[in-house]
Amino acid sequence: MATAEDSRTGGQEGTDDSPGWLDRVRATPAGRLTLRIVIGVIGTALVVTGLIMVPFPGPGWLVVFAGLAVLATEFPWASRLLEFAKDRVRAATDWLKRQNWFVRIVASALTLLCAAAIVWVSVRLTLGVDLVQKARELLS
Repeated sequence: MATAEDSRTGGQEGTDDSPGWLDRVRATPAGRLTLRIVIGVIGTALVVTGLIMVPFPGPGWLVVFAGLAVLATEFPWASRLLEFAKDRVRAATDWLKRQNWFVRIVASALTLLCAAAIVWVSVRLTLGVDLVQKARELLS
């Protein structure tokens, strides 16, 4: 049965000290630079895409964190930023868990209200459609 170690070593069993493909790429200056550029482009694209998605319903922050995780494989600053962001999210989540049900409901309502306002403004500015007016027309 193939393991993760086998895939890194090219399937050679019993060669624990043989380098994986990333180590072989990093062994040359051109390989290191190419890898950093590719990781930088992919990670940055994920972070930017995630930030664009943040105001809309969906996995915006998840994509931002995924992009930071990709960047953190090559860049120490991204690793520090990812840890800082994870700590802030944990702190906010822990704080919200300690609150009573009323505070949780108010926080959820404010979050939904902000998301709805962002979607309304975005649709109005990009498509020229007023969703509130359309809803009123459908209801009357």
